[in-house]
Amino acid sequence: MEGDTFSGLGNGTQIDSNVVQTFQKSFAQVQNILDQNRLLINEINQNHESKIPDNLGRNVGLIRELNSNIRRVVDLYADLSSSFTKSMDASSEGDSGGALRSDGKAGHKRNRPA
Repeated sequence: MEGDTFSGLGNGTQIDSNVVQTFQKSFAQVQNILDQNRLLINEINQNHESKIPDNLGRNVGLIRELNSNIRRVVDLYADLSSSFTKSMDASSEGDSGGALRSDGKAGHKRNRPA
């Protein structure tokens, strides 16, 4: 699978399998954090509804953890966006219809004047 290319963008652009694996890994990390956030929000809501002082005090830490998780998700999406842009820029410079080689480097093609 290494070095394979996919043309799943619908415009003929090919993406190296390593790029696809990186995206899948990042999206899995994001999904894991979002699942954690759902659990945190449920616990925060339960603590709030209970109106028990200890539970309300615990919410401070839970909300801080939630905020930290949200920052992590934002950072992961920013990294994904940057990686996607770089892979598209590199593929547009490639020599095989926009494919990246398995070593992650774009092939170079000389442009001839018209």
